[in-house]
Amino acid sequence: MTFSRVLLALVFLFLSVTAGNAETLRLAVTTSFHNSSLSDVLLPQIEDDINLDIQLIVVGTGQALKLGRAGDVDAILVHSKSAEEEFVEQGYATHRREIMYNDFVFIGPTIDKADISNARSAIDALNRIASRKATFVSRGDDSGTHRREQNLWSSAGSNIELFDATWYREVGAGMGAALNAASAMNAYIISDRASWLNFQNKGELKLLYSGDPALYNQYAFLPVNPARHPHVKAELAVQLEDWLAGENGQKLIAEYSIEGEHLFTPNAKPK
Repeated sequence: MTFSRVLLALVFLFLSVTAGNAETLRLAVTTSFHNSSLSDVLLPQIEDDINLDIQLIVVGTGQALKLGRAGDVDAILVHSKSAEEEFVEQGYATHRREIMYNDFVFIGPTIDKADISNARSAIDALNRIASRKATFVSRGDDSGTHRREQNLWSSAGSNIELFDATWYREVGAGMGAALNAASAMNAYIISDRASWLNFQNKGELKLLYSGDPALYNQYAFLPVNPARHPHVKAELAVQLEDWLAGENGQKLIAEYSIEGEHLFTPNAKPK
């Protein structure tokens, strides 16, 4: 074997050993975050920068918090502030740190029979849908998106338990599957902007309403508390948090776009 081949073999051996030495952290994330494909950009850079292999557990916010309570993950990245604050208050996380935000948007048929494109607010958009009994798809999965939708209906003075299932369709699914259902039914739906922009099966649907401050969508990082679950990798969670909130993480989040439109705005504050 020539010297160059020996050298090349050693390089490959070094790379394989280095890759194998990356430590692993289990991170529960929302389906909306995963559907944005931002993780495809962040995860390789995280491994390069801090030698940390992130195993994503993709679920709704409610299920992510359940995994945290059980100690089945090391950290959580979700978007339901009141539930997150309760999670911290109950001692399941050491703290909550905001990382980035985007917004929720109303998606619906190109032929907008409920005329939500002219709505004055998110509440007005929902009232228009309900008054027309226009087909509306709800995730129905206790996710952050589902909880926000429920809060908006409540603010609109509506009791969703009284809605007729002929037009209010709960699918019990993640954001991508719910958007697929809405596309198949040519229905209205509330989505996070990132999932919508990255969604490929738009069919006759389009973005009809956005911009109400009530649709603000904050994502936060919560490290699972080692006082509750001593086996969690608390030090690795700190490393990941510092990276996400640091210069490299915030820069990549700010730069990530689809078709020229930025999906998230970084807003992590120094400790």
